[in-house]
Amino acid sequence: MNSFFSVWRWLPRLCCVALAVLGATVARADGMVPDTSVVIVNEADGEATVSVTNTDTKMALLHVTLENIPEDSDTLLFVTPPLTRVEASKSQLVRFILQTQAPLQTQRLKRVIFEGMPAQRDPAQLGRAQVGVTVRQNLPVIIHPKGLAPNRTPWLGLQWTLKADQLSVHNPSPYVVRLAQELQLLPGNASAMLPRTYVLPGETLTVTASGAGAGATSVRLQPATVYGFAVAPHDAPISL
Repeated sequence: MNSFFSVWRWLPRLCCVALAVLGATVARADGMVPDTSVVIVNEADGEATVSVTNTDTKMALLHVTLENIPEDSDTLLFVTPPLTRVEASKSQLVRFILQTQAPLQTQRLKRVIFEGMPAQRDPAQLGRAQVGVTVRQNLPVIIHPKGLAPNRTPWLGLQWTLKADQLSVHNPSPYVVRLAQELQLLPGNASAMLPRTYVLPGETLTVTASGAGAGATSVRLQPATVYGFAVAPHDAPISL
């Protein structure tokens, strides 16, 4: 199974190819482990819950932090509890509560960090210098508008254009599209690299293609599902 993403620059505990799509950091399966690879908050429900398990052998503090992506600074969520004690091998439910001033028109993207912190020092080590290590799980959060139908293949709606060596992708849909940064132009040997692993609703990204891109008629991309799992490569047509 492959999972992906970036900064996005972050990540849950999944696998390699997915990491490239999400552009995240790999974390071992210990510490505070959420039961999902992405948090989906439906506007129709007003909230979502995630179960986080302390897989360590000692009690720890679970610290939950929400982060905005650079392109969207609106505060749309709050979490509860933001800090709580979790015993070894026990789980804690974390609630994501939506707070908006107006109905959502498109999906919105945020990030959440689940971090486990030691609650106390080992008595046997008192008086000795210690180095504390915390493990973070950094996951995407997708807020889904009320009344918007689910879309399992949002990358099919992307529009691609090529002018000289400038490759542009436009997302006219209300869905966040997740995909790997690496692109290949066909036919030929030209390639391009997106600046990140997602294209927001209504957004256009333009990058420079390297190699012989003249005459290319399609773009081969590596899309990912809403949960960050890579699917079969997709060849999208380039519009004139």
